[in-house]
Amino acid sequence: MTTGKRRALGQHFLRDGSIARAIVDLLAPTAADLVVEIGPGDGALTEHLARRAGRVIALEVDRPLIERLRARLTTIEVLEADARRWEYGALERPPGGRVLVAGNLPYSVGKPILQALVEARGAIDEMALMLQLEVAERVAAAPGSKTYGSLSVLTQVYCDVRLVLRVPPGAFRPPPKVESAVLHLRPLAVPRVERADQPRFHAVVRAAFAQRRKTLANALAAGLGLSAEAAREAARGAGVDPGRRAETLDLKEFAALARRL
Repeated sequence: MTTGKRRALGQHFLRDGSIARAIVDLLAPTAADLVVEIGPGDGALTEHLARRAGRVIALEVDRPLIERLRARLTTIEVLEADARRWEYGALERPPGGRVLVAGNLPYSVGKPILQALVEARGAIDEMALMLQLEVAERVAAAPGSKTYGSLSVLTQVYCDVRLVLRVPPGAFRPPPKVESAVLHLRPLAVPRVERADQPRFHAVVRAAFAQRRKTLANALAAGLGLSAEAAREAARGAGVDPGRRAETLDLKEFAALARRL
């Protein structure tokens, strides 16, 4: 991949050693653990992971970077792979160890990579992920905040989420125009709330937030192809005022709504 293509992905390489150590310390890998690193770039994070983890698999799309990493860090596995589509769910836990995921996610594909990881949550114990600050705040947002949305709900229903560290542009090469942040995620053994089937829950959440200025009932009607009255009845049946906005609903209310719909 050329430098231009890397920039098109929004790839900015971490160069601050203290930030790299802080990310690794969040996961505290041991010799018993397997770590998957997404987007190793120049290897700032990879070097720390290689010293502490029992096994490291690095996923990279840039062939020159792959070759340099393989030559420099001979104890890790560097795979040419698209992190949006890699089979995280096929990972097997090492005996007595954990499966950890770390990475400085490219800005342009951070959300689909996060969604793929959440889908594969049963195979993952913990994640430490660097994202654009705006995206990280949306993932960690609480109900009632302006940044709370479908990304918040569809991550938090499956994971404990903490925004741990804000990272300035100067920590990267080249410096981005925006701040970044590190999220610490722990997948839950079972979803945080009892839902209807997963596709229905996801469809209801996405429809509710698709037109944020509309009332909940009108947004659901438009997003799910229902009559406005049917959407209002479903909301009332779930114990939710159909005149509210989606950003005011918590996870339990979304689950109740999905069951009614």
